Order: sequence, then C-alpha cells, then structure tokens
Amino acid sequence: MAGIVGYGVYIPSYRIKVEEIAKVWGDDPRAISRGLIVEEKSVPAPDEDTATISVEAARNSLKMALINPKDIGAIYVGSESHPYAVKPTATIVANAVDAAPELTAADLEFACKAGTAGMQICMGLVDSGLVKYGLAIGTDIAQGAPSDALEYTASAGGAAYLIGKYNTLADFEGTYSFTTDTPDFYRREGKPYPRHGGRFTGEPAYFKHVLSGAQGLFEKMGTEASDYDHAVFHQPNGKFYIRAARKLGFNEDQYQTGLLTPYIGNTYSGATPLGLAAVLDNAKPGDRIMAVSYGSGAGSDAFSITVTDKIEETRQLAPTVQEFIENKTYVDYAIYAKFKGKLRMAGLTQD
Repeated sequence: MAGIVGYGVYIPSYRIKVEEIAKVWGDDPRAISRGLIVEEKSVPAPDEDTATISVEAARNSLKMALINPKDIGAIYVGSESHPYAVKPTATIVANAVDAAPELTAADLEFACKAGTAGMQICMGLVDSGLVKYGLAIGTDIAQGAPSDALEYTASAGGAAYLIGKYNTLADFEGTYSFTTDTPDFYRREGKPYPRHGGRFTGEPAYFKHVLSGAQGLFEKMGTEASDYDHAVFHQPNGKFYIRAARKLGFNEDQYQTGLLTPYIGNTYSGATPLGLAAVLDNAKPGDRIMAVSYGSGAGSDAFSITVTDKIEETRQLAPTVQEFIENKTYVDYAIYAKFKGKLRMAGLTQD
C-alpha cells in the first residue's frame, strides 16, 4: 500500500490560557482544566486562516519529502473553516507550493475528520496508479461562541501529508472507517458558531465511533492494543482522548505522545493529523502506530501505520510539532476576541 513520504505541520504562535477565558465568564479555571484536561490553546493571528495554515504545513511537508511539487497529482484540504464558501482552498495551496496544473484538487468537509478522509482518498489514488503523489491536509481555525464550553478548546493548526509509494518514512498497513448519521455537532450555513447536541456528544457520538473504528481495524488487521507502540485519537479535549485510549486497552506510554490538547487545544480537522505528526516526530524505525480520527455527524477513520528506517534521515528536515508548541506568545481575552473577530462593530455601516 501507499505510505507517507513527508509530513509538515503549522501551529499559530499566539496562545490564551484557560484562566484568562474563565475570568471573563466567571468560571472556575481549575475545574475547567481538570474537566477538559486543557491548559491553553492556540489562537490564529488576524492574517492567519485555513488557507495560510494549509500552505505553511504543505511547504513543510515538501521540505521533508524532497520531491518535485510538480509530481503532486492530487491535493485535498479538509476543514470546517474554509475561508470561502465558494472558492477552494486546495487551489490556493496548489499554486503556493508550485504544483503543476495537471492535478485534481478539492476541499473536503466532515467536521473534524475531513483531513483523514483526504488521506484515504490520496491512498486510493496512489495505490491505483492514477497519481504519483497525493497531498492531504487537515486544518482549522475552530469556532467557539463567547461563553460556550467550546471556547476553552477551539483552536487553530494543521498538518499536511504527502502520500506516495516510494521512499516512504511510514507505510499504511490498512484503514477502516465507521460512519452513521448522529447529529451531535453542527453549524448552519451562514452562522458564525456551531451548536453541540448535548447528550449525543459523548457515548452515542465520539465514543461509539472512535471505539468502533479502532475495533474494526483491530479485527481487519488481526491486531490488538499490545501490538502497537503508539496510539493517537481525535482530541476534542484531553478527557475524551484518554478515556477512549484506555477503553481500547492502550496505556499511557502508548497514547501520551500524541496528546496535544492540553497545550494547543482542539484543532478540529488538524487534531488527529497533528497528533500523528507528534508521534512520527518521536517514533523509531519499526514502530507501529494506530491513528483514529473522529468527525461529528458522525464518523471515524482508523489507520494502522508502520514506521520505516527512512524516518531518521527525513524528519529533521522540517520543524517539529514540539518546536511549534514551544514558540508561543500569550494574549489576553481582549486581543483574543479581536483576533477571532468576536467583536461586532455597530453603527458603522451605511443604509
């Protein structure tokens, strides 16, 4: 099967702490931190959006892969915060990385798992021989309404994966998806913020799909938790991530490396791709990885991946997840609200 020939990430440098948000709304920051297992989150600058984050991540993946961008035959950008309702982000990325026009490109949307859906599409195109390389990107500048619980976690960041057959740093062994119509989270056309469906969010939605996706892959591959060195899951918060990992039989040594929510929040479509990148930044040749995404609405994509010897010589060519995590500048709630466009100016428009 196809494999990963390069990956790249990008996380905005601005951060806001949980206690900064909590003091505005009168919440207990310690209860929030303990309940969600999040300390701070990334905040996009005013000139950053899904397109700019996708471009930066894509360029970093090319630094690692050392391939000619004109050999890319497919580009898919998965996000629920594309800057245009009608105008693809994928074409912006294609032009920015100097890809040839002889390619297929599209934007994908499936809440937080659109990025991994793009990875599956690229795997299929590469395996079939239709394209030499496919570029799959998962990224978001996530939305959370003022005073909503989502405001404590909704953040920004993304990861890009170049998928091909040769000189791979990690190989896909198999993939499995589990999908149902479960309305736990949605945003209506034209609305600035999403709504979440209370009682559907946990057991019927996240856990049912993540666990079913992982268990389906176990059965398909003939594996169990002990066969993997690392596991990474979608992480709307740290609590759900850890609970899912433990339910599947993974221990802390296996799941800890990919857990990024405490440091950067929930990057939505970027969450599982970024977690996987953090694992690849630290994995050894021969390590086996399980990665499981989740998207509201609802579905999960699960992957079994084996790391190759080539990772030792390639991952040093691009910035790591940890480097982006450590490069940070804190802002207060006023600056955060300004950057995120939460302030609506009244009386300044003409009839």
